[in-house]
Amino acid sequence: MDFRGLRLARALQFTVQEINNSSDLLPGVTLGYHIYDSCASVPVAIKVALQIANGLDLVFNDTDSCAKSAAVPALVGDSASTPAVSISRLLGPLGIPQVSHYATCACLSDKRQHPTFFRTIPSDHHQAAALARMVKHFGWTWIGAVRSDSDYGNNGMASFLKAAEQEGICVEYSEAYYRTQPRIKLKRVADVIRKSSARVIVAFMGAGDIKFLLEELSQQPPPPMQWIGSEAWVTDPQMMRFNFCIGAVGFAIPRSVIPGFRNFLLDLSPEQALKFPLLTEFWESSFSCSLKRQTGSSTGMPACDGTEDLRALQNPYTDTSQLRITNMVYKATYAIAHALHSIICNEKQCDKNIKVEHRRVFDQLKRVNFTKNNYSVSFDTNGDPVAAYELVNWQLQGDGSVDFVTVGRYDASKPKGQEFSLNRDIIWYDGSEKVPVSVCSKSCPPGKRKAVKKGRPVCCYDCINCAEGEISNETDSLDCHKCQPEYWPNNEKDKCLPKPVEFLSWDEILGVILAAFSVAGSLVALSITLVFYRNRASPIVKANNSELSFLLLFSLTLCFLCSLTFIGRPTEWSCMLRHTAFGITFVLCISCVLGKTIVVLIAFKATLPGSNVMKWFGPPQQRLSVLGFTLVQLLICVLWLKISPPFPYNNMHQYKEKIILECSLGSAIGFWAVLGYIGLLAFLCFALAFLARKLPDNFNEAKFITFSMLIFCAVWITFIPSYVSSPGKFTVAVEIFAILASSFGLILCIFAPKCFIIVFRPEQNTKKHLMGKVPSKAL
Repeated sequence: MDFRGLRLARALQFTVQEINNSSDLLPGVTLGYHIYDSCASVPVAIKVALQIANGLDLVFNDTDSCAKSAAVPALVGDSASTPAVSISRLLGPLGIPQVSHYATCACLSDKRQHPTFFRTIPSDHHQAAALARMVKHFGWTWIGAVRSDSDYGNNGMASFLKAAEQEGICVEYSEAYYRTQPRIKLKRVADVIRKSSARVIVAFMGAGDIKFLLEELSQQPPPPMQWIGSEAWVTDPQMMRFNFCIGAVGFAIPRSVIPGFRNFLLDLSPEQALKFPLLTEFWESSFSCSLKRQTGSSTGMPACDGTEDLRALQNPYTDTSQLRITNMVYKATYAIAHALHSIICNEKQCDKNIKVEHRRVFDQLKRVNFTKNNYSVSFDTNGDPVAAYELVNWQLQGDGSVDFVTVGRYDASKPKGQEFSLNRDIIWYDGSEKVPVSVCSKSCPPGKRKAVKKGRPVCCYDCINCAEGEISNETDSLDCHKCQPEYWPNNEKDKCLPKPVEFLSWDEILGVILAAFSVAGSLVALSITLVFYRNRASPIVKANNSELSFLLLFSLTLCFLCSLTFIGRPTEWSCMLRHTAFGITFVLCISCVLGKTIVVLIAFKATLPGSNVMKWFGPPQQRLSVLGFTLVQLLICVLWLKISPPFPYNNMHQYKEKIILECSLGSAIGFWAVLGYIGLLAFLCFALAFLARKLPDNFNEAKFITFSMLIFCAVWITFIPSYVSSPGKFTVAVEIFAILASSFGLILCIFAPKCFIIVFRPEQNTKKHLMGKVPSKAL
């Protein structure tokens, strides 16, 4: 005996009785009814449908007269989707309307196949979408699925799997079972559930089917699992005895209250129960006694003594605290009554003689729109009501019982995105308050991306680090994104940070050291200048062309100081200044050395008898030569700055993780022309000094110029490959080093020996000693 099913049948009796007693709806008209039990069997349902189609004796008034009707005007049912589909296909072509209270298959919304079908319960299309959204809300992306092998289960699960795929949810398995199938299949489905890795299972099953599955699972309970149920079983009291399902969550038809219904159910005497075989079976099953006066030998039960009290019973028949589907029967019956009222009644009275045709009932059902006990009833173009669900949760109470607690709602009439509401704080999960985790692969943290495993669902993946220069700032990111050129990922690769800018700065050790040598070199040059100036009348100063010596010391001071322009953040002006200042000061310096070398050569030529060559390279010519050589370099620099000057440049290609702030040459030809011109003068100076190195003199300056030019050329020849291959700020450091090394080479080789004699060997600083004829050693 299905006590819940009996309560639904008696709900139709109660509703018809309430309508017949109403003065507003069908006044003066008495409705009759026939109730059949299809036993959830398609053949039985079709047999009943054929009887209805062929016509039945229907009582419309309280008299003994009966009106013969060719067919009933409308049908309430069936409870299950598969029998409802069969009945609809039989009665639909005949135009007989059918209003179901419990058939939820989305297939019944197809008006081409089921033109006269209506229902007061929402279509599974809405429930499937709501279930998928709920599963996604909890982060369950790896689930198992079981369904009834029927129209209800197969269509409902198909809708759910489609919605789940759109939400990014993967299904480890999808199994089907129907209660009439062999037990071996039931055991196989149970084994699949036990062995699965998914900790969440969605069951789109009828109560009769899942009862067998849960009984099989209770033989050897699986690991703790989170059950997600459809409305067909999640509020069925008979399922509450399976403790391993505590914490189950599912959508249910909203709870309701039907005034007077409980009293109607309990107002049943033994005499009334004896009139109906179904009520007789209910009475005897509930109290374990026989209603017949004598003890039935076949049943072996004692006779009922009249002390039986329905109010003391605790079973689904008397439990009216969760009236959900019962209210769907109530609404379906009232919908048909309102359709009949629109046909046979006007504003004043009802005409009981009007022939009620089922086609007219069908037309009026499409227009039904009323509210009863605060429950609105209407149908859309598919014959469906507005979808509304409660999200219920199985929770263990203090007394050890299990209760259905409403933890959320779904209302399809609300704006998109606001249909679903949920209170997570009060939900129990698989028997605890901790949200279970059900994923095929753990979430990929920021800084990694998902890579799908070959041959596995998209929810099964590996977490791969983002490639160089890429980040992912979201959990479970599908792709990594490149940082903008000015940015670079942090170590975790979850955010882009501005690239550090690198240049030779004043506050780093290398910059300080180079600046110190630069200043020290300029101070040395100034010190030598001071020594030379104080001893300008001494023979060694006069003998070595004091004017060019002072000009050379001045240019060397500038050479040392121009290296300072290479330190610090490059700007437009500093980039132009550093290269041009370097080029001009070094040409000035080499021009002075070249002048001194020529003077040495000419001086020895002038000592020959009859030679007057000195008049062609006297002081004015020396000044002009220095000025001329320098003006050529100045012209090259002006053309360079005019055509394509150096400029500050963010070099983001040499290093991926940092920006090298450097001075771009602008025109490479200009730079190499400046450098090449210096090299040409240096080579010419070296060649002339090399020729004059063995001229007879105790203090032949050509020797020292040769040494200085040898060092100068060696430094700058080495500089070229070092400059090209040095990375970042070290390129600038190499250039500064070359400037300082060559400058120190010049000042030490040319002036250090003279200063040594002036300061420490003053006895050699005489004209007689300088003019001595002591042969010089070969270089």
